[in-house]
Amino acid sequence: MRIKLTIEYDGTAYAGWQRQENALAVQQVIEEALTKLTRARVVIAGASRTDAGVHALGQTAHFDTESRIPPDKYAFALNTMLPADIRIRKSEAVSEAFHARFSNKGKRYRYLIYQSPHAGALNRNTHAHVIYPLDGEKMRRELTALIGTHDFAAFAASGSVVKDTVRTIYSASLTRRGDELELLVEGSGFLYNMVRIIAGTLISVGAGRLEEGAFARAIQSGNRLDLGVTAPAHGLTLMEVYYREREAP
Repeated sequence: MRIKLTIEYDGTAYAGWQRQENALAVQQVIEEALTKLTRARVVIAGASRTDAGVHALGQTAHFDTESRIPPDKYAFALNTMLPADIRIRKSEAVSEAFHARFSNKGKRYRYLIYQSPHAGALNRNTHAHVIYPLDGEKMRRELTALIGTHDFAAFAASGSVVKDTVRTIYSASLTRRGDELELLVEGSGFLYNMVRIIAGTLISVGAGRLEEGAFARAIQSGNRLDLGVTAPAHGLTLMEVYYREREAP
C-alpha cells in the first residue's frame, strides 16, 4: 500500500528536509519512527527539499508498506512517537502511480518579515527581522512582474544545476499587519532559493536600496546580480503542495 503524509514541522533544529550523513534532517526522524512502527525499513519521498531552518505547514511525502495499519491511523500513531516540532497532519492511502515529488502541480510558500527597530523574542525563528522602514506599496508593485510564465534563471542560487529554469507564478501578494509583512507566492514550481531571493529583493526595493523594476530587469537579463540578497531561511514556510492543475494567470 502507498501512503501519503501531509506534514507540519518547525525546521529550526533540523538540517533541512532531506536525510544527510552528518546532520539530523526531518526525513530521517520520520523514517526512523515509521520503521519502528511498522517493524520494517521505510524510506519516504518528499515533495520539497526544504533547507535548514525552513518550516512547513503542508509538506507532503509518500512511502510503500506491507503493514496492515489503517491508512488514517498512521498520523495518530506517528504523532505519539515524533518530537513536538514535527507533526503528521494527515495520512491517507493513494494510488501506486502517486509520487509526492513528481506528481505535484505546484506549491505555495509564505515568507514573514518583522519590521521593527528591535528584534522579537517570540518570532525570532519564524520571521526575518528588518530594522529599517519598508515601503509596502513599492513592494506590491514589484510583485506584478513575477506573474505569468517566465525564465527565472536569475532567481536561482549559485550552484544550481537545474536545466529548465522556466516556471509559472500564479499569484504573489504582500499583506501588512502592524509590524508584520506576509509574502505569499504560488507557482508551478520554484528554483533553489527562489522564494528567498524574491523576499530579499523585495526587502531591498522596499528599503530603497534597489530601484523598482528589479524583477522585470532580472527576468529579461537572466543576471542574478540584478536582484537583492537571499533572505534568511527561517522566514520561509512551505504552506501547501497541491496535485491538481490550477489555472495559469
